[in-house]
Amino acid sequence: MENPFSQIDKPLKEVPAELKGRVMHDIAMAKLFMEIAELFSYNIGHIIDSVTSNRTK
Repeated sequence: MENPFSQIDKPLKEVPAELKGRVMHDIAMAKLFMEIAELFSYNIGHIIDSVTSNRTK
């Protein structure tokens, strides 16, 4: 088994443009899904804070 830490001091290799493009596209799609999910989900912390601050004692 090869030691994976032996490659730490080696120079980095260039990633193919096609692979880089696919990775960047996947990251953009993940960010989009996260933002859409945030739009349609409740911010529970804000709801609890607003209810407790507006409650009359």
